[in-house]
Amino acid sequence: MVTELYLIRHGEAVSNVQPVIAGARSDQGLTERGHHQAALLEERLRAHPLAADVLYVSTLRRARETGKYVARALQLPAQNTDDLHELRPGDADGLTIEDWSARADREVPPQDPFQSFSPGGESWAAFLLRAEVALTDLVARHEDQTVVAVCHGGVLEASFYLAFGLGASVQRVAFDPLNTSLTHWRHRRGPQGQSSWTLVTFNDAGHLAGNLDADSPREGVPTPVDED
Repeated sequence: MVTELYLIRHGEAVSNVQPVIAGARSDQGLTERGHHQAALLEERLRAHPLAADVLYVSTLRRARETGKYVARALQLPAQNTDDLHELRPGDADGLTIEDWSARADREVPPQDPFQSFSPGGESWAAFLLRAEVALTDLVARHEDQTVVAVCHGGVLEASFYLAFGLGASVQRVAFDPLNTSLTHWRHRRGPQGQSSWTLVTFNDAGHLAGNLDADSPREGVPTPVDED
């Protein structure tokens, strides 16, 4: 049985350009350019439909705003889910990396993957586990279907850890997905329940090509997950 899984990173967020550690409390949504990027993505999905069966959207504001464009293009209702959130920063929510580093008097982000980003927040290891469980659940519930999920750079990164069977303690290789880019995974489950992943495309942002007003770099904070 095969599941086609498309992960879409949200458009450029306010937190990408300030930059701010944006959790649920301080997320201000998309910039004007982010809305433009999402509109171009909508045009692309209308012109080249994915024939998706279901659409999931992270409940963080930047993803929900992007999800509205995707939902219109796919003509599907958005199923909102907290499970696809970016790493939850806890008390650092709303601060810059510099401000939080000064307040915490420690290295930010933590080098220890099992240390929480800040009090009340997730560690890199806890985030990976949550994101991997969420993605595994999506493909298990939608076998032989096409699933689209509007999410965050960290969730995209977690998908590689899941596919390659990596743990949080391995040397990290970061990814640099563009805003509104598509990453396409094909998941197969064999007759004995064995799971295999094929990466079909990564960082596909062809709808932004040649449009300087829409193209933008990945947000800078916080790592160890592209917080947003």
